[in-house]
Amino acid sequence: MANVATTDAPVAGLALAEMNDGTERLHRAILIGLAVLLAAAPFLLYPVFVMKVLCFALFALAFNLLLGYGGLLSFGHAAYFGMSSYVCAYAAKNWGLTPELAILSGALVAAVLGLAFGALAIRRQGIYFAMITLALAQMTFFFSLQTPKFTGGEDGIQAVPRGKLFGLVDLSNDLTLYYLVAIIFMAGLLLIYRIIHSPFGQVCKAIRDNEPRAISLGYRANQYKLAVFVLSATLAGLAGATKAIVFQLASLTDVHWSMSGEVVLMTLVGGLGTVFGPIVGALVIVSMQNYLASLGAWVTVVQGVIFVVCVLLFREGIVGVIAKKIGRPL
Repeated sequence: MANVATTDAPVAGLALAEMNDGTERLHRAILIGLAVLLAAAPFLLYPVFVMKVLCFALFALAFNLLLGYGGLLSFGHAAYFGMSSYVCAYAAKNWGLTPELAILSGALVAAVLGLAFGALAIRRQGIYFAMITLALAQMTFFFSLQTPKFTGGEDGIQAVPRGKLFGLVDLSNDLTLYYLVAIIFMAGLLLIYRIIHSPFGQVCKAIRDNEPRAISLGYRANQYKLAVFVLSATLAGLAGATKAIVFQLASLTDVHWSMSGEVVLMTLVGGLGTVFGPIVGALVIVSMQNYLASLGAWVTVVQGVIFVVCVLLFREGIVGVIAKKIGRPL
């Protein structure tokens, strides 16, 4: 029996290594295919529509990093998305910052806000954590509503100049701006992919699966949770700031609680805890909003029905089901 166990161990290890190599090759192929698709997309679809999908896909990826890999359910991610949008719009319009500096300033504010809110929220777990994030996000919403000199109140910040990238490249052309948005999206996706597959990401998953055991192994769970919270908030802010430049607008819609619910919906439809699921979820939800707009208020009802169908037929999300079929994580 000992000889059998000794013989089987290297074989099992080799099989696992081959499976991991196969998964890595598959992911690399998907990333390359996605990059090629993004390069061709503006010639096949309306560039502004694709840019909207990419902004929300990055937002959903940021949220999935927190919930899918950190195990932390936030009902207030609109705070970082919306506040970053306001800061970016204000910086570009009132301070005259170039678009890259305006976007970075928005992401930086989202990071600071994430650090402050995360430090408070991680003191609690489960539904208490979720409700704290919602309460903090509502505070951000009412701050935005009551400070019209900064946010424009109910009118928002309109006519945000797209400006010139690095003072050289004019972003008034939709195609030029599209490729900037595509680069930002791919950079965010690759960063999240690296985080997930790093030792830091593995520890976060261990804390998600069994926090007491991770603590018993010597890991400071709260520090890891705060770090992943800040990373998620920063990337959500990057998405919000980019959206403000694309649509030349920052409004209360971006910081409203319904935006937090929307990103949860995107993540669940695409596949919670998958690398590429949030992208698919964002594509589905934004496409419905765009192509079903003629239905008016019924769009929300249709979204609800589709969400229920997806939950019943695709419990792991669209990409989650595909991953289960092929036997490899996506």
